[in-house]
Amino acid sequence: MFNPILHQPIRTQIISLLIKYEVISFKMIKENLNLSDGNLATHLKKLLEAKYIDEEKFFDGKRPKTNYKINTLGIKSFREYIKELKELIDESS
Repeated sequence: MFNPILHQPIRTQIISLLIKYEVISFKMIKENLNLSDGNLATHLKKLLEAKYIDEEKFFDGKRPKTNYKINTLGIKSFREYIKELKELIDESS
């Protein structure tokens, strides 16, 4: 019924942040959601494997940085997921 990648609270929150900010760093996601590095990396990996987000790795001086951005497929999939949730709510009313 629901998209198994997006029907997970942390991944739903990550996608919501990406829609809000368009481009966001690993650090900003981690701080906003209060997640450990490993937990966040696992959820981002699932979103990357589903091809819902894009990853940009670069160096800021000598420090490695990673930014994430939602792509067209991610936006489309998230909209469909929200539509399914709304339909469920409407059916329950």
